[in-house]
Amino acid sequence: MARNKDQAKKAILVKADRTSKRAPVWVYAKTNRKVRDSPKSSRNWRTRKLF
Repeated sequence: MARNKDQAKKAILVKADRTSKRAPVWVYAKTNRKVRDSPKSSRNWRTRKLF
């Protein structure tokens, strides 16, 4: 990947990084550990590309 990225590409990468975080601890407690992370965070770098 190029070192110098355009602003649109950077925004997509930043958003993907933010959505890939795990759920907070209080969500574990509230749902009795049924919800661990968001459905969007299960993306794998090999199988599903961002763009």
